[in-house]
Amino acid sequence: MSKKLVAYFSASGTTAAKAKALAEAAGADLYEIKPEKAYTKSDLNWMNPLSRSSKEMKKGIKPALADTNAEIESYDVIFVGFPIWWYVAPTIINSFLEAYDFSGKSVVLFATSGGSGFGKAVQSLHESAPGAQIVEGRLLNGAVSTEELKAFAEKF
Repeated sequence: MSKKLVAYFSASGTTAAKAKALAEAAGADLYEIKPEKAYTKSDLNWMNPLSRSSKEMKKGIKPALADTNAEIESYDVIFVGFPIWWYVAPTIINSFLEAYDFSGKSVVLFATSGGSGFGKAVQSLHESAPGAQIVEGRLLNGAVSTEELKAFAEKF
């Protein structure tokens, strides 16, 4: 049995709730990916092209992390969760992947979304984790049972 970590970034709490449920169902450790500078409500206004999140996504700006204490070397499988922004992962996920050595690790993505699928999330993250096997896991939208989460986690 492999040692698992659920690492997640959550802007509004939706992804956090799914990550906590997944970690519990999988018997995995939990780690929150946090930006050095917290996002405000106005930072997250995707309708405003001048908002922080809009600029990060449009220009590929990778925000600094609050810490790099995830101890990735201790895990075989790392579930990485995030909300879908502009049909990809927020660039803070690139920051997270680039902060560690994921060589030989399985990185299983999960996401929450208001309506879009994974889009190009997997492709947009490959360069940030050379040597890792990045797998498109699943969207965790709506009600997802503990049994479903456990079955999902057991695949990896």
